[in-house]
Amino acid sequence: MFQVTQDKIHYLQEQLLAPQAQADIPLPAGIAQKIVVLRQHKYYRHLVAELYEVATTQSGKLKNPLRLLNPLDELWKTENVQYAKFFTAISRFQNQIKEGRSEADIEALRALVKNPAGLPFYSHNGTVSENVIVGSLQPVKMGEMIHQLKLMVERSEGFYTVYAHLVINGRAVELSGLVTKYDYFISNEEWLYLIAGFHLLKLVDFFRKHQYRLMIAKSDFASFQQKLLAPLEEKIHINYSFVKAGTPQQLKEQGIRGQAEKMVFLSDAEFHVNITPVMRYGDVEIEVRSKKQIYLQDSKGNTFQVRRNERAEDEFIGMLLQQHPDFAEQVDNEFTYFYLPKAGLLSEEWFLPVFDSWREAGIQVYGFNDIKNNRLNAHKVKIQIVVTSGQNWFNTSMDVRFGKKKAALKQLHKAVRNKSRYVELDDGTLGVLPEEWLAKLDEYFSIGEIIDDLLSTPKINFASVSQVYEDAMLDETVKEELAHYEREFSSPDAIREIPVPHELQATLRHYQWQGLNWLNFLDEFSFGGCLSDDMGLGKSVQIIAFILSQRHKVATNNNLIVAPTSLLFNWRDEIEKWAPSIRVYTHHGTSRTTDERVFHDYEVVLTSYGMLLSDNAMFRRFRFNYVFADESQNIKNTNSQRYKAMRLLQSRNRVVITGTPVENNTFDLYGQLSFACPGLLGSKQFFRDVYAIPIDRFKDSRRAKELQQKIHPFILRRTKQQVATELPDKTEMLLYCPMGEEQRKAYDAYEKELRDYLEGERNEEQHVTTMHVLKGITRLRQICDAPALLGEDAVHGNASVKMEMLMEQLMEKTVNHKVLVFSQFVSMLSLIEKELGKRHLKYALLTGSTLNREAVVNDFKNKEDTRVFLLSLKAGGTGLNLTEADYVYLVDPWWNPAVENQAIDRCYRIGQQKNVVAVRLICPDTVEEKMMKLQAAKKELVQDLIQSDVVALLQMALGISH
Repeated sequence: MFQVTQDKIHYLQEQLLAPQAQADIPLPAGIAQKIVVLRQHKYYRHLVAELYEVATTQSGKLKNPLRLLNPLDELWKTENVQYAKFFTAISRFQNQIKEGRSEADIEALRALVKNPAGLPFYSHNGTVSENVIVGSLQPVKMGEMIHQLKLMVERSEGFYTVYAHLVINGRAVELSGLVTKYDYFISNEEWLYLIAGFHLLKLVDFFRKHQYRLMIAKSDFASFQQKLLAPLEEKIHINYSFVKAGTPQQLKEQGIRGQAEKMVFLSDAEFHVNITPVMRYGDVEIEVRSKKQIYLQDSKGNTFQVRRNERAEDEFIGMLLQQHPDFAEQVDNEFTYFYLPKAGLLSEEWFLPVFDSWREAGIQVYGFNDIKNNRLNAHKVKIQIVVTSGQNWFNTSMDVRFGKKKAALKQLHKAVRNKSRYVELDDGTLGVLPEEWLAKLDEYFSIGEIIDDLLSTPKINFASVSQVYEDAMLDETVKEELAHYEREFSSPDAIREIPVPHELQATLRHYQWQGLNWLNFLDEFSFGGCLSDDMGLGKSVQIIAFILSQRHKVATNNNLIVAPTSLLFNWRDEIEKWAPSIRVYTHHGTSRTTDERVFHDYEVVLTSYGMLLSDNAMFRRFRFNYVFADESQNIKNTNSQRYKAMRLLQSRNRVVITGTPVENNTFDLYGQLSFACPGLLGSKQFFRDVYAIPIDRFKDSRRAKELQQKIHPFILRRTKQQVATELPDKTEMLLYCPMGEEQRKAYDAYEKELRDYLEGERNEEQHVTTMHVLKGITRLRQICDAPALLGEDAVHGNASVKMEMLMEQLMEKTVNHKVLVFSQFVSMLSLIEKELGKRHLKYALLTGSTLNREAVVNDFKNKEDTRVFLLSLKAGGTGLNLTEADYVYLVDPWWNPAVENQAIDRCYRIGQQKNVVAVRLICPDTVEEKMMKLQAAKKELVQDLIQSDVVALLQMALGISH
C-alpha cells in the first residue's frame, strides 16, 4: 500500500511535473548561417574560437541574436575527415581556459585555417561589447599560412646584426613591421596569417622581446653561430649577407654545373618508412625540406654561397605531393621527410609506378632494399619477347628485367608454376610480375619447355603459338611458317595422294590408302600422330605400307615397333605376309642381342614393352627412323616405367596405334600423345588442370570441344560403320541371369559384410583405401560368376546361375557356330573348362600363362571340332584375328567398354562373313548392373573427345562420309 505523505507528493511533483526546458529552436532555414568568431578570452587574453548560428537580413547582413553552437555536435553530421578536424579544432579553442601554447595548438589551428566547410570568419572587438553581438564583429580573411622565417645576418665594424623576416605570400617581410594578433596570427588589415610552426612562434616571441634585432659582438659571433645558428639552419633559412654568391669559376671548381641531381632516400623507422627528398649540388646533398643554405670555400679559402634552385625544389616537392594523399597532410609539419606505414610503402601497387615515375623524372631512389624484412626489387618489370624458328621448335627468347637484373628463365617458370607474382633474382631480391603478365607467362610455359636459355615449343603445337603470342613478338620467319601450317592443316586438298608401295603384297582398301596418305602428310612436317581406327580395320597393314613408303624418303629406314608380347607374332606374320621384302628382327627371349648395332641390318625391329624396359639402355643408344607404339594404351600412365622408357627412345618421329585411345578418363590421351606428339598438349600439370579435371570431374563440354579441336589433326579414327560397310551386322545383347536362393544368400551376406566394414571404418575415422574397396567389389563380382571362386564351398556352396545359362547357350550354339568365351577371372575359365569336359565339348584355352600361344590360336582357327575358345580378357582381348567365330560371350562385365569392345572385335573385323552376336551375362540387382551404367558414362566421354569422323578436314581430304 502506497502511503501518501506531503514529502512524497513534493518529490513526485519535482520529478514528474517540473517545468519543461525551453526548446533549442534553430533559426529559420534559409536566412541563417554558421560563422566562426575569433576573440580574446575576457580574463586570460588567449585565443578563443567559437561557432555561432546567426540570422541574416534580406541583403545578407548579420543580425542579432547569435546562437552559440557546440562544434562537436557537427561531428555526427559528417564522415569527411577534414570537416571532423575543423570542428574539433573549434571545440579545442572554444572551451580552452589554459594559458600557454603547444605543438597541438598549432596542429589544430592549421585544421581551422584550412576551413574545409567554407564558413565566414569574424573577429570580435571587445571594446565595443564584452558580449558577442553583431556590432562587435568584423569580417576577417584567412591568408596563406606562414611556414618560413628567414634570419638575416649582417656584418658591421666590430659586431654582427641578426634580424628576422617572415615570408608572407612569397615575400619576405621584416618582423619589426608586422602586427601579431591572438598570439598565433600576423594581422594585415582584414587578413590573418597563421604562423604555422611552433618553433617559428618561439622565434617571433624571442625577437619581439629583443626589439626585433640581435647585436652580437664580433668576438662572440663564432660561438653564437656554432651553438645556435648552425643547429637552426635545418629549420630556418639563415642568410649571411656578407657571403657572396659563388662565381661561375668557383662553382666550376666545386663540380657544380647545370641541373642539381634529384634523389629520394628511404629509411626504416620500424613501423614507418621515412621518405626524404634530396638535391645534390656538386658534392653537397641537401634535404629539400630543410632550410639550410649551402656555403663552400674555393681553392683560395674564400667562402661563397651556392644558391639553391628553389623552383626545381618546389617542383620536386609538388611531384611528391601528387603521389600519396598522406603527403599533403604532412607538408606543413616541421620534418624534412614524408612518411608512410611500411605496409603501404611496400605495396607494389604503390611503389612500382611511383618509383618508375621518379626515375623517368631523373630521380634516383636509395635505401629501398635496406628496409627491414623487405626483399622486393624496386623496379617495374620490362619484358621483351622474341619468337624465332628452329629446326623442330619455335624458340622463345624472354628478356625479363627488373632494373639491371635479368630474371633467369627457370626462376620465372618456378614463379609461374607456384602462381606467384614474385620472381627471385640473382641478387636475392624479388621482382614483381604484373597479374596480366603472370597469366601470359603461364600460357607460354604451358606449351613449351625450357632448353638452355630458351623456351622451346614444338612446331606440332603451331596453333597454340599463334594463339598465345602477340604478332609483334614473332619474327618474320615464324609468321611465314605459321601461315603455312594454317593453310596446310585447314585445306581439304593439303593431304596429297601417294602411290601404294609396289613392294606391298596386299590390296589396300580405300580408307587404308587414305590412312597411308595421312601418315605421309604428317611425316612431311615431321609430326607424329595416333592411328586410332576401330579394331579389325587393318591398322597394321597401313603401318606396314607406310614403312615401305619411307624407303624412298629417308637414307636409313630402321624402325621400331613396340607391342604387347602377345602381339609380336601377329606383327611378324603380317609383315612376312604383306611385305616379305622387309627384314624383321624380333628382339625377344633369351637369345636376344645385347648390341644395338645389329638394328642397322633391319628395317623393322619388333619388341615388347617388357623387353624394352629390360634393355632400355641399349635401345636408347640407337636412333630409329620411326617408333611405333602398338596398343598404346599401355603407356597411358605417365608415371609408369614403361612410359618413361618409351620417352627416352631416340627417333625421327613417332606414331601410336590404338583402337581405344581413351579407356578410363581424359588423361589417358596425355600419355599417348605426349609420346607421339611431344609438346602438343603442354605440360602434364597444365593438361590436368585445364582439360582432364574440368572434363572428367565437371563434364565441361567447352573444354572437351577445345581439346578435341587441338588434337583432331593428329588423330585418325574411322569406325566400322563408316568404312567397313560390307561387314555383317553385329548384335549386342544382355542375358540376365537371376541368382538362385543359395547364390543370392551368399551375395547378400557378403555385400552386407562389406557395407558394415566400410561404414565402421568411416565412423572410426579410419582411412578406407581404394584397394579395400576394389577387393570387396571383386569378391562380389566373383560371387556373381560362381561363389566357388571364393574358395569357401562349405559356406557359399557351388550354385552358379551364369554357369548354368552359359552351358545351355553353348550346347545350343556350338552346333552351328564357333564361340568365344571371355572372362576376367582365369579361375572362372577353369570352372567352365570342367563343365565343357563333362559335356564333351572340345575347346581351346588362352590365358596369360599360355606358352604356345600361336599353336593354340591356330588350333581353334583350323580345327572344325574345336568349337569353343576360352580366353582371359587381358591375354586374349587384343591382337587376335578370330573371324572363324561369330558368337562372343562376356561372362563378367568390365568397367571399361573399350576393353569389352576389343574382345568382341577379335571376330568382328575385316574378313568376317557372318553376323556377329555378342552376349553379356549380367546378374540383376548386383554390382554388375552398376558397372553397366559406368560403361555408358565412359562411352559418352570417348564420343566427346575422339569423334569418329575426326574433323571436317579429314572427312573431305580422305573422302570419309557420315
